[in-house]
Amino acid sequence: MFSTNLLKNEEKAVFALRSLYQKYGYTPYKMSKFEEYDLYVRNKDFLVSDSVITFTGMNGKLLALKPDVTLSIVKNTKDIPDSVQKVYYNENVYRVSKSTRDFKEIMQTGLECIGNIDDYNIYEVLLLAAKSLEAISESFVLDLSHLGIVSAVIESIGCDRETGRAILACIGEKNQSGIEKICADKGINAVACEKLISLVGTYGKIEKVLPELHKICDTDELKSALNRFESICSLLVSGGLQDKINIDFSIATDMRYYNGVVFQGFVENVPTGVLSGGQYDNLMKKMGRKSGAIGFAVYLDTLERLNLTTKKYDVDTVLLYDESCLSEDIAKAVNTLAADGKSVMAQRNVPESIKYRQLLKLGDKGVEVLENND
Repeated sequence: MFSTNLLKNEEKAVFALRSLYQKYGYTPYKMSKFEEYDLYVRNKDFLVSDSVITFTGMNGKLLALKPDVTLSIVKNTKDIPDSVQKVYYNENVYRVSKSTRDFKEIMQTGLECIGNIDDYNIYEVLLLAAKSLEAISESFVLDLSHLGIVSAVIESIGCDRETGRAILACIGEKNQSGIEKICADKGINAVACEKLISLVGTYGKIEKVLPELHKICDTDELKSALNRFESICSLLVSGGLQDKINIDFSIATDMRYYNGVVFQGFVENVPTGVLSGGQYDNLMKKMGRKSGAIGFAVYLDTLERLNLTTKKYDVDTVLLYDESCLSEDIAKAVNTLAADGKSVMAQRNVPESIKYRQLLKLGDKGVEVLENND
């Protein structure tokens, strides 16, 4: 019988997440390993890493091993009026790994919800993001932001686009002094500056943060964005997720591509985010689409760091044999041990780099215990 205990963390996650997404009606989406390089050049800022592996196709076109899945899905789906397409994927992408800082083939899973997106669709994607994290670890948190609120606050101070981007960068860094300097240099009034600083300091659980946002959101545009955000937060609370969600406006993603809700997911013992996503209506428009969209990706390469310190043994049993042993006897001994649910490595000599629970030797009198580390 196949045991998931033999799988790596990222492989276990694939099985769990695929089952989860299917339960909510998401259908599998399969794509080619490569796309035309031009797709990624035009949307480089959207990519997690701007390093792309390229090669020349037989027709002379420059192709790229795909570093991203969302762009391919957007390119290869069509607008269907008054409809929502729900797809999930489990694909290998080719990019610089966060753990090795070198090119790596990385398993990535996630989902996309494309079409006439409403508040329920947004809630469902956030719910599945939370459940995805829970499938990886019981100790998780989902950080949530709303770019409609962030952009409306920035626009309310009447600054130019370059200044707005500099302020957005400071919000992403929680850099209060940086915002104060920009406001001083650009002659932005104290009231507007205080609003920006308040946004930077706004962090915490839903019930704590929403009342604070009402003090900041004092224009029609801000109130409209806050009302939409409150509606989604109310659904999350009704779903029992309030203890696992923080509102954090430092999730300051590029507003050329993203709008509305954006989010990141973290699990205990992994120092970087393992999940990220958001609404990307602006990307859809940039690629000539009329639909809205929201989705997320789980970065399975980051799970290599999960529970690394808890693995005591590489294999349960090392079985030693010599030239006098018949292959049939070795196979019988290995099968007998494996039938008891043990992992077994048959070797002529004790391997230097392998941690084992038990060392056995096969001889004329059968199997002899040489070492037991339990």
